Amino acid sequence: MRTSNLITDGAPAPVEAPSHLSPPPARLPRPAALFLDMDGVLAPLAATPDAVVPHPERTAALRSVARRLDGRVAILSGRTIAEIDRIAEASAASASGVHGLERRRADGSLHRAEAAPEVRDAVAAFEAFARTRPGIIVEDKAVSAGLHYRGAPDEAGAALALARDLADRTGLTMQAGNLVVELKTPGTSKGTALNAFMQEPPFAGAVPVMLGDDLTDEDGFRAAEAAGGFGVLVGPPRETAARYGLPDVDAVLAWLNAVEEHA
Repeated sequence: MRTSNLITDGAPAPVEAPSHLSPPPARLPRPAALFLDMDGVLAPLAATPDAVVPHPERTAALRSVARRLDGRVAILSGRTIAEIDRIAEASAASASGVHGLERRRADGSLHRAEAAPEVRDAVAAFEAFARTRPGIIVEDKAVSAGLHYRGAPDEAGAALALARDLADRTGLTMQAGNLVVELKTPGTSKGTALNAFMQEPPFAGAVPVMLGDDLTDEDGFRAAEAAGGFGVLVGPPRETAARYGLPDVDAVLAWLNAVEEHA
């Protein structure tokens, strides 16, 4: 992770937005709530899921902004909550994992959806697919099955075709991401997770701001906008429901360090 544009002297470093979106304001309405994706937003994308590791700059930024916003910060990720805590060093009390299928409230109580039995079929099919294709990684999250093809991008078409066929046959929800496809227990998204947090303390009554980079974050952008807030797209320009943009992980961390509320 580069650190050249992180805040080191108390003043925000300059950041740029994707070309079609302006950067988000650092002064947010009081009270504000932040909802943050992990991979591609708080942490750089990596070749394998376990290659993403804790980083002191990230941990410090999360702890600092959580203090300034009186705890109104949640990480919403496709990763499990255990993985979120590993990478963020347990710096976020509130977290949602596996696209809303796991959710930890600010008081520490945990809700986990019951896994659809068809997830086991998806894991088995993905493992059979990966067995003869070097570079393919299967991730078993109990409530979902992930097929990562970042290490074998030429297999993208075959991986997506397999996932579509399995989704049609099993009723699992297909969730395509950045060089990964997931089959998950139906019924949740990052948008449903954001809405659930917004019904509870300390988030209730706040203005939600959602930061994400992938298509899986679009539900979160729409939910934030519908609740009177906005989304922030991180990364290259594309069609999006987000209102603002930031170019990369370093810009996100710089922005987090600059965030403050105003009356």
